[in-house]
Amino acid sequence: MTERRYYYSDDVQGQAQVLSCAPAEAGAYAVELDATLFHPQGGGQPSDVGTLGGVAVLRVQQQGDTVLHFTAAPLPLGPVTMQIDEAQRRLHARWHSGGHLIGWLGETRGWRPVKAHHWPGEGRITFTPGPDAQTVEANFLQAELVRLIAADLPRRQQAVEGMRQVGFGELPAYGCGGTHVARLGEVGAIAITGVKMKKGQLIVQYELG
Repeated sequence: MTERRYYYSDDVQGQAQVLSCAPAEAGAYAVELDATLFHPQGGGQPSDVGTLGGVAVLRVQQQGDTVLHFTAAPLPLGPVTMQIDEAQRRLHARWHSGGHLIGWLGETRGWRPVKAHHWPGEGRITFTPGPDAQTVEANFLQAELVRLIAADLPRRQQAVEGMRQVGFGELPAYGCGGTHVARLGEVGAIAITGVKMKKGQLIVQYELG
């Protein structure tokens, strides 16, 4: 089992132990660490990239309780320095936190978020209607996002029955394994680019400024 330090730390550099390194597809190497700061792809969020011992980390994937780091060259067993690409981490955190805000705003109008895609350039949240679902307009979402981001609410994290939950200020916390900004002001500008119905579901598309 890989200890996931990114759950409780925003550090972008740290030390770990290489437990195994094996050839993988396309000339890459699958590296298992005892603990990691790298967020693996999942939960609608791309993986972190960076370096392990100066070797490029191409992508990071979850396999059961293990996090695998696919590197451009093999690594020896033993201690290694982890370095996260800080600019990419910050970008992904902004997209993810912005998506959480849109999900909550949909809930205030009686819609339940069931799928989220927080990838740069492809942001969208899919909702199913509740019994009291109301019309959701882009202008409403846009105005509320501006208000919430300007309020600069701080992130809060907690563990409930072993599950990590993330929220901002007084807003509800949700079970989430992804990375997020420390305060909502860091999200910056969000533009709602589409609100449409498809097969009974509401799809909200968004971009970062």
